[in-house]
Amino acid sequence: MPSTAQVPRRIDDLATYALLWCAGLYLRLTLLVAPPLANHIGDALNLSQTGIGALTTVPLLMLSLAAVAGAFLITRIGARRTVIVALLLILAGSSFRGAATSPWFLFVATGVMGLGIAALQPALPSLLTRWCPDRIALGTAIYMNGMLMGEVLSAGLTLPLVMPLTGENWRLALLAWSLPASLVALGFYLRGDTTAAPAPPVVAHWMPAWRSPVVWQLGLLLGATAGLFFGTNAYMGSVLRARNEAELLATGLLLFNSAQLAASLFMLRQARRWVGRTTPMLAMLAASATALLLFLLLDGLAALIAATALSFASGVLLILLVSLPPMIASGGRTASLSAGMFTVGYAVSFLVPLAGGRLADASGLASGALLPLLVYTLLVIPVCVRLGATLEGAGRHR
Repeated sequence: MPSTAQVPRRIDDLATYALLWCAGLYLRLTLLVAPPLANHIGDALNLSQTGIGALTTVPLLMLSLAAVAGAFLITRIGARRTVIVALLLILAGSSFRGAATSPWFLFVATGVMGLGIAALQPALPSLLTRWCPDRIALGTAIYMNGMLMGEVLSAGLTLPLVMPLTGENWRLALLAWSLPASLVALGFYLRGDTTAAPAPPVVAHWMPAWRSPVVWQLGLLLGATAGLFFGTNAYMGSVLRARNEAELLATGLLLFNSAQLAASLFMLRQARRWVGRTTPMLAMLAASATALLLFLLLDGLAALIAATALSFASGVLLILLVSLPPMIASGGRTASLSAGMFTVGYAVSFLVPLAGGRLADASGLASGALLPLLVYTLLVIPVCVRLGATLEGAGRHR
């Protein structure tokens, strides 16, 4: 039985973890509502294949461009306040997408939403060192689980549940997913810093060490897993429509995004064995490339199974990569290393799917949108091998 003194602390811990989980939702919730609504938005605003893909990839560009700015903001106003600002930007940008009457309006609002996600991404791991310094691994697992659950909820429930509830109105569907962010922001405001641990006596570094090989190695690998996930999400509807299988989109997106949640549960068991090791990362890269190729070659249920395997493998790889900066960074450099990784990784995950959209438009083949992702995944396998040697050196000098 817990003592009387332990009960308030446990309640306090539960409240902290609940807020972290809810904030994690908005790392992906409003971002991945775009794929199921892509055809509706594309038809309403006359978007090309490139434009449809950009609904998902433009926020990735903002994640790249604003990652360092997010780290800088954290050093100036603190991680908790940065989370609040980020959530309000996500709320505003995502909501105004529903009011768009032109592609430019839509993409400006999408960019504002991306800025919010870019600030939220490094703020959450930085907050862990203040709110739960003795349980950083658990805190990471909780907000990552929230992030992956956000993928499942938005991608899996938008078409079968939210659209019918909003009268098949894609604008109201966007608003319905956006508004709860205000409640999460209010929760962080009311929470204050009462649970914060004393600030460690280190200098807060916000500028990434761009000459460090590990920044580029982590970033290029993050670009592969993020590109595979977001690119497939963005173009799945177009690929299935070209095969006359548009009716499979809701099922495909639900399976595809649920596989990421399964990956997070799998990694709760395997994290201690796999984090920091090169072999699992190489295996996930190879599995991702194979699964993507099968998705392009097969059709029907077999193609959806291949896509699900692709999502699972890329999800495992994502968790392995995100777990590395706190392990190898020191002296307050976790935020800057993460910012560098996100800058490189999300730039790649924007540019490669964008090239795929261009290829699909030029060739008239919807499946061409995913070919650059396949090529890129194969090209970064040697980078993963080099990262293994870098991690060994960083581990010795940590």
